[in-house]
Amino acid sequence: MDALAGVTFQVPPGDFVAVCGPSGSGKSTLMNILGCLDRATRGRYALEGVEVQTLDDDALAALRNRRIGFVFQTFNLLPRMTALRNVELPLIYSGLPRLERRKVALEALSAVGLAARIGHRPSELSGGEQQRVAIARALVNRPAIILADEPTGNLDSKAGDEIMEVFHRVADGGATIVMVTHNPRIADEVPRVIQLADGKIVSDERKAGARRPGPARDPESVPAPLAS
Repeated sequence: MDALAGVTFQVPPGDFVAVCGPSGSGKSTLMNILGCLDRATRGRYALEGVEVQTLDDDALAALRNRRIGFVFQTFNLLPRMTALRNVELPLIYSGLPRLERRKVALEALSAVGLAARIGHRPSELSGGEQQRVAIARALVNRPAIILADEPTGNLDSKAGDEIMEVFHRVADGGATIVMVTHNPRIADEVPRVIQLADGKIVSDERKAGARRPGPARDPESVPAPLAS
């Protein structure tokens, strides 16, 4: 059986989408394809007009680094590095000069309410703060799309609500977000919800009165700061 079968949808710039479904429904496969980590055996995937299936491995790696921001359930922060250094890492790979890297990383951490925690290592941060660092890291290259895989899955409800507030502020700034979640309460906060079952889309609904996708974010802008 195919992991995904006949899955067709578009995500316009500025959209905020939750992908839901039971275990085995195809959520992880879909996210891996959207993140250019796996290739579809057939069909097509275009990111900002680029036909992803035509790219070689080097071009895919460059696309992932420059145009896709990842937020994982397990944070994936380097334990010996400070919050600031963790956020700077994608900028090192993009070749940005050191002083510019620091400036952009500080802006991203301020945008998620962590300006006062930049010198702390992951072990000195709460789970919610670690996830905010991960979100800041996803923002620093001003990606075309942010992919979030169960970003509240390892957090208590209060920390999860704080992370969703961060995502809403990022989305309100014009970012494009696709989020996998198994939590109906979290999905209910997202304007558009795609339900998967057995590798197929069974529903794709935008909530009545929900914010419509806006224009793509100005690449020189960052989300509005949160209160610490």
